[in-house]
Amino acid sequence: MAKKHIRFDWAAKKLLRDKKNFGILEGFLSELLKEEIQIEGLLESEANQEEENDKFNRVDLYAENSKGEHIIIEIQNSRELDYLMRMLFGTSKAVAENLKIGAKYREVKKIIAVSIVYFDLGQGDDYVYVGQTRFKGMHTNTELQLTPAQKKMFKKSEVHQTYPEYYLIRTTKFADVIKDALDEWIYFFKNSEVLDEFRAKGMEEVREKLNVMNMDEEERRRYERYIERLSAEASYAETLQIEAEEKVREDERKKNYNEIALNLIKMNFPDDQIAQATGLKIEEIQELRKNM
Repeated sequence: MAKKHIRFDWAAKKLLRDKKNFGILEGFLSELLKEEIQIEGLLESEANQEEENDKFNRVDLYAENSKGEHIIIEIQNSRELDYLMRMLFGTSKAVAENLKIGAKYREVKKIIAVSIVYFDLGQGDDYVYVGQTRFKGMHTNTELQLTPAQKKMFKKSEVHQTYPEYYLIRTTKFADVIKDALDEWIYFFKNSEVLDEFRAKGMEEVREKLNVMNMDEEERRRYERYIERLSAEASYAETLQIEAEEKVREDERKKNYNEIALNLIKMNFPDDQIAQATGLKIEEIQELRKNM
């Protein structure tokens, strides 16, 4: 049986910043990264804001794990064509912000960027994508490896582990078919529901701490306004998309009618008959004649 819970983006802005709730983040990240994650604390960044007037559609959690790696969690509700570039900017900025002036490059922090998006981003049939930096030989196709000295310095075994890694979760592509523990989390992100049979790491904390019924009256009202605003924005975005698609179809129809009209002009049909056949205005047909 499903129970309604607080949306993850709202929780990220309000609840998951509290250390006593880090278990929820740790559970999700452990299932995503396939290793035990322990959050040491949240880091400050221009993107890590709590104010009410902060950018509404984006939520950032900027954390540090027990290995000293930095993890950015970003939740995006509204469509952005250049979102992939913003992911790049965010990780680059995090690298630069955390390297002190005069520090050696070996002190660059590993960045793990996790993006949960609620719109179609790019083309592909999967709902979770992983991006890594790997160097392959142009002639041998072999992958560049770290030397023993570099492994000792970086405390990493592979080159790609020293560079930022990207995890992109596209909730709209998830078909609600649960195959593993990570799918339980993605189901929760998409539906704000936790099924009784969910056993993923951190899910027990979600059941206990992210139940809508735990909210006081004022907080629940604010949360409901948040959900209403999300729905309104989603409807507006859908309307814009439908209008854009209709404009494309109209442009295609106009192009086809223009081609038909040009052929009829070449066949010396009079303007009134061409207008009747294509639906074009007499003035439009005369303009086509002029430009031939």
